[in-house]
Amino acid sequence: MPWSATVLTLFPEMFPGPLGTSLCGKALATGLWSLEVKDIREHGIGKHRTVDDSPSGGGPGMVMRPDVAAAAIDAVERAERPLIYLSPRGAPLTQARVQALSNGPGVILFCGRFEGLDQRVIEARQMEEISLGDFVLAGGEIAAMAVMEAAIRLIPGVLGAAASPEDESFSAGLLEYPHYTRPQAFEDRLIPEVLNNGNHKEIAKWRQARSEEITALRRPDLWSLFEKTKR
Repeated sequence: MPWSATVLTLFPEMFPGPLGTSLCGKALATGLWSLEVKDIREHGIGKHRTVDDSPSGGGPGMVMRPDVAAAAIDAVERAERPLIYLSPRGAPLTQARVQALSNGPGVILFCGRFEGLDQRVIEARQMEEISLGDFVLAGGEIAAMAVMEAAIRLIPGVLGAAASPEDESFSAGLLEYPHYTRPQAFEDRLIPEVLNNGNHKEIAKWRQARSEEITALRRPDLWSLFEKTKR
């Protein structure tokens, strides 16, 4: 069975979006992964298919109803796939979590809107909350696409035989080293000489040093964790 993604959303027309192009789109067309998109509003209440209501305790905006969300979730075959709710208060998405998702049977992604989703359905359906970072989007659709693309590209055959994710950022706990290509000189900037000498041991050493340097400068949180692993 191919890796299978199901997306629960109020805007099914947004999918597959960018996932239908480039390597992910080709992999979708050839059956390396599958996509099912479900409209949450199909389970809305009443003639107008209402999916939200005012927040208990007062406050601005609206909240997605738990009964509507539960009905949408329960209409999907879970098949041991994790149920993820994209939320700014969720655990930060990491490359390790992405790899685990990619190694599994697939994923079910619930895209929230408005002020969020009633806490009771999050608990009742044991939803895993995941965040892309410390910022807020209008809804979970873009975040869902990011989660899927990150996992899909790790499926064997999606990137092609020549590509490898082993040296990418976060794979070894560090940010990736800089890349260069022709021309040799660009606006008086030259490719580092070590990359031209054919000494693969020296090249690997240079790349490792640059990865460590960039990580320490830009992501002290990652650098601190990396240093602990070297002790």
